Amino acid sequence: MTAAAESEIVVPGPDEPIITSEAGDPTTVREVGDLTTSPEGGDAATASEADGHTAAPGELGQPVRRLRKLRWPFAIAPVRVFAPVLVFVLVMSAWSIASHFLIAPESRFLLPPPEAVVSKGLLDAATRAEILQALGATVQIALVGLAIAIVLGVAFAVIMSQARWAEYSLYPYAVILQTIPVLAVVPLFGFWFGYEFGSRVIVCVMVSLFPVITNTLFGLKSVQASEHDLFTLHGANRWQRLVKLQLPAALPAMISGFKISAGMAVIGSIVADFFFRQGNPGIGRMIDVYRQRLATEELLTSLLLSSLVGLILFWIFDFLAGRVDRAHGKRARR
Repeated sequence: MTAAAESEIVVPGPDEPIITSEAGDPTTVREVGDLTTSPEGGDAATASEADGHTAAPGELGQPVRRLRKLRWPFAIAPVRVFAPVLVFVLVMSAWSIASHFLIAPESRFLLPPPEAVVSKGLLDAATRAEILQALGATVQIALVGLAIAIVLGVAFAVIMSQARWAEYSLYPYAVILQTIPVLAVVPLFGFWFGYEFGSRVIVCVMVSLFPVITNTLFGLKSVQASEHDLFTLHGANRWQRLVKLQLPAALPAMISGFKISAGMAVIGSIVADFFFRQGNPGIGRMIDVYRQRLATEELLTSLLLSSLVGLILFWIFDFLAGRVDRAHGKRARR
């Protein structure tokens, strides 16, 4: 039997022709490549397809039937859902035990039980409306500041990735911006720009800008040299290289920076509320008011809802990161 016929010998089916090899053996010989299945249950392929030839139906060397890998969409979901729920139940139980049994009744206002927090902070209509209104102002400032930080951070990272002198000139100031104590410069922003919406947005941008710059710059510079050589071989200019190679490759790192900056923008908005007492009150000012009143239930409710906002923003960018990773994986398999 020749080398061309050594790939596989199978028993002929009822409609398959008998092929006689050079040695005269009446065997059925089919050129069948190794069956490969993609991670997502993709198509099976043959060696003839790998050579650029796809056999028509009924031809010798026709690909075997497609086999799809069974996928269980809820195989991981129980762990991802029940594990956080279990931790939440344990934390709430420990909180309730500490409040009821470890703290004296006269000092229980320092750590009220969870049911008291829910009753006074969420179920009371007046308190709930007050907290949600302040939270809405904080979220608005945080989103505007985050959007500006994303635009500025990506722009600065792109500029620094295009020239060494630009990176050496701008990156040290990005580091200095991150190391400046926010609480020390917030009063200055009030003197310079007023005490309302604009100053709070500037604080958010200042707090959340650095992660966007560093992660985007890392993603832009992490493109492999071989891919740059391929673009150079095809005569791509600097703009084409940036748009079609560097930015798509940097998307996962960029979104990681967005996830970090989302939570920091919420923190920056709350910090600005502590100092800027004019305009619509944000959740930071309400936290300060509840602190002065020793209204621990309302204070804890404000803190928990603020954390929930940051968590929701993190989930949104995490979802986008998952979509980008899957898209990159599909392109890599092609």
